[in-house]
Amino acid sequence: MKILIVDDDPRLRELVTMTLERAGFATVTAADGQRALIHVAREAPDLVVLDVGLPEMEGFEVCRRIRAQGDVPILFLTARDDEIDRVLGLEMGADDYVTKPFSPRELVARVRAILKRTHGGARAAPLHHGRVSLDRLSHVCRVDGADVALTATEFRLLGLLLAQPARLVGRAQLIAGIWGARSQVSDRTLDSHLRNLRRKLADAGCADAVETVHGVGVRMGPCA
Repeated sequence: MKILIVDDDPRLRELVTMTLERAGFATVTAADGQRALIHVAREAPDLVVLDVGLPEMEGFEVCRRIRAQGDVPILFLTARDDEIDRVLGLEMGADDYVTKPFSPRELVARVRAILKRTHGGARAAPLHHGRVSLDRLSHVCRVDGADVALTATEFRLLGLLLAQPARLVGRAQLIAGIWGARSQVSDRTLDSHLRNLRRKLADAGCADAVETVHGVGVRMGPCA
């Protein structure tokens, strides 16, 4: 798989490149956000390792623009460890967050965990419930046969719910299923993605697609 590494520090780009290539990944590098966006469009990487503190175009803005183009997974790699930055990055659609200085072994483990979550079920059969369907091979969500554009996080969230549509899934289980068991993602971040998912499905004509039972969990609604 191909990893795009975006950082303005050449020494850190070299370190991350060596670390990931030794782990068996192909790599492409960019020193700024504009070049990163060009590589995303041309190279179609399987994952982006993205620094927040980039010159001219901050990493959060790069993340927003990547998300507007598609659903390639994003791992933030940055020296900024404030909780508000972690929350903001995850709410914007990042898949994980690693702070500098970092352990090369941990970086590889997190990259592999993200790729396993995002690509591991690609060959699974499509999921259906009521008027909602999820094709995990082509990575397409549909309501009444019409495509609904979802982010990678929203797609995984809906997939977890559609796997057992009548079952209430606890919030901790949803967070672990999307971001990993060791993630520090808050309920607020999960709520943000749930809210966006509900809005998109409602805009497609299925306002009752996702139900929350307060204090218990989340499940699929009737979608009839």
